[in-house]
Amino acid sequence: MTDDARLTTEGSCQLESWTRRYTDRVEYWALPACNPTGNLEITAGGGHFNVDGQPSSHDHILQAKTLFRPMQTNDWGWGLAVGRAWHPSAQSGPNNMGNTYVYVPLSVSMRDDRVVFHANLGWVKDQQSRLHSTTWGGGVEYWLHPRWMLIAEAFGDDRQKPFVQSGLRFSVVPGLFQLDFTRGTQPGGPGRSAWTSFGLRYTPDKLF
Repeated sequence: MTDDARLTTEGSCQLESWTRRYTDRVEYWALPACNPTGNLEITAGGGHFNVDGQPSSHDHILQAKTLFRPMQTNDWGWGLAVGRAWHPSAQSGPNNMGNTYVYVPLSVSMRDDRVVFHANLGWVKDQQSRLHSTTWGGGVEYWLHPRWMLIAEAFGDDRQKPFVQSGLRFSVVPGLFQLDFTRGTQPGGPGRSAWTSFGLRYTPDKLF
């Protein structure tokens, strides 16, 4: 959920996809992104929701991200992302971003990329409520082994209690295909707020 100051490889695309399972609902997400020019990543995707006792629903997301300072090994980088989310049937939870949003991703590399910290600060306007909120996120990636990474983060906005999650990411094919598993919750939030997430990341070097 906390974005990084990195882009998909120039001339290529990537896919981030995951399923998030709560006690009473299941979410399926797919967010493909492409970088045709070198410093502009376009993401277009969405999610599908199955909630106990209710009709299924969908979310759609369109986002553009650029970098003002690309992150290098043992250095830092930052950029800007602007997007729009459509919620035909609004779902509670960490993906309920509202309608129009912007945020600044900041990443810091340490120990030859073995440890990378990420921070986000942004703004979102919810079209239905007309409310403006400040969004934030902080996360860390730590390589335990050449194929195993520890991931942890906290994120939220100024109108609700924060969400936290942590887990492991496994590189099936280093630099190309990764799987991850996380557990998350909203401490002090409403009941049934905990989730389990399974995801995959496919990041080829070249597609076009």
